[in-house]
Amino acid sequence: MLKKIPNTYVIIFSIIVISAMFTWFVPGGEYERNTVLVNGVERTIITPDSFHNVENAPQTWQIFSALFKGFVDKADIIVFILLIGGAFWIMNQSRSIDVGIFAFLKFTKKLEKYKWIRMLGINNIVLTLIMLMFSTFGATFGMSEETIAFIIVLVPLAISMGYDSITGVAIVFVAAGLGFAGAILNPFTIGIAQGLSDLPLFSGIEFRLFSWLIINTIGIAYVLRYAHKVHRKPELSLVYSEDKYWRDKDKRSTELIEYHTPKSAWLSYITVLAVLIIYSVNYFQTTLTIGNSNFSGPVLPILAGVFALFGFVGLRKSVHFYILTLLLITILLLIVGVMGYAWYVMEIASLFFAMGILSGIAMNFSPDKIVKYFLEGVKDIMSAAMIVGLAGGIIIILQEGRIIDPMLHSLASWMDNTGKVASVSIMYVIQNFINIIIPSGSAKAALTMPIMAPFSDVIGVSRQATVMAFQFGDGFTNMITPTSGVLIAVLGVAKIPYDKWVKWITPLMIILIIIGFLLLIPTVTMKLNGF
Repeated sequence: MLKKIPNTYVIIFSIIVISAMFTWFVPGGEYERNTVLVNGVERTIITPDSFHNVENAPQTWQIFSALFKGFVDKADIIVFILLIGGAFWIMNQSRSIDVGIFAFLKFTKKLEKYKWIRMLGINNIVLTLIMLMFSTFGATFGMSEETIAFIIVLVPLAISMGYDSITGVAIVFVAAGLGFAGAILNPFTIGIAQGLSDLPLFSGIEFRLFSWLIINTIGIAYVLRYAHKVHRKPELSLVYSEDKYWRDKDKRSTELIEYHTPKSAWLSYITVLAVLIIYSVNYFQTTLTIGNSNFSGPVLPILAGVFALFGFVGLRKSVHFYILTLLLITILLLIVGVMGYAWYVMEIASLFFAMGILSGIAMNFSPDKIVKYFLEGVKDIMSAAMIVGLAGGIIIILQEGRIIDPMLHSLASWMDNTGKVASVSIMYVIQNFINIIIPSGSAKAALTMPIMAPFSDVIGVSRQATVMAFQFGDGFTNMITPTSGVLIAVLGVAKIPYDKWVKWITPLMIILIIIGFLLLIPTVTMKLNGF
């Protein structure tokens, strides 16, 4: 008889304890650091050849204080999760997402009359297009934390299409991860890594684009294969029992929906439109940054026009279609905010919070009822927020134990007296290992590139190849490491146990890591543009 897999809380706390044990026998050490300007942003980087031993700092009772500090360190992500959970719960009470899913499924059924669509499978086309969209977001502006908000919408969609919550997470989170690993124009990874390596910004894009296509082909095929299996026989899903929560919600969503438009919906519409017009006047021109390219235009006035038209048409049909328009404009504002105004979790959470309140007003909910629904949503998603804070404690223990830098120094020494292919492979292994400890791409670039880039000159490896090793090492393991607050949050929102996620994602991780190694070989054996 198989033993029961421990709860996710138990697994993460066990990792904290193991990390604390490492601080007892791994010698303490530190690199000297200084602040430099990279692409207009201040970054703290390591000074090469500055490693020195320091007094060891074994962690004992700190395994408990690490929980508190982990919550403080991840406070932005935790609040982000709670606000989005509450906001979407208000929207869910309107049944608007149910209406949207029904309309979408009805539309896809109509497309099946075309022979070539039937041959490919309409569901396969839908899943592929969604994955390519999120992969593009990951590759161009580094979508990561933003995926949490989409899980609440696309997991129910996947369930309604006959799939499971893993499929719903895969088409958003895994797709963005594939794009993050491809990193065609990601300013937070490639931009910083190339800047620290004194390379032209986003140079070598041709090979990165080729790599992105290969990585996505493999990732999408893996997801479609699993999705087809679950669609054919739902009991084969790894999370069949856990998905009862989503299936029950899906059954409730088939109950009769009353289509109507209360006067309060028009008040919500006029309020949003007025705000969009004011901002359109004050910020008539918006410059969107995609990699090293800029596009300037009247983006906000266009969005105001889109909302004015679709919101009005939606209200004429039913308040539910207006709220779907509100959701659409929120997503578009999120993209514009990230690419045009450097928004992060605070601005995005505030945006969705406003969306939730405006949805409640549109449904003519009383203020007390809006608060009640918001708190119900916070309660429902609280476990996801708790796990993020707990996972943050792992990093705190490693940092305060002063063992991250010694690990990096030891790993870097592996590259002495090896060939070019072996050297870039070791860099790749190092970056994968460090990513388990430090999931942040920009932080890891600032930590490792000042060491790796000069070392690549010594061994005769292109600095661009070193950046590629960082790129792949940074991207893949984000989808499995328990120290990633985003992964833990996504799984918490989708109600997928971490151990079951690991079981599903591990084969894909092995394939992608091998593919990453194979894609690195041409960077040191062939003459590539930008290398």
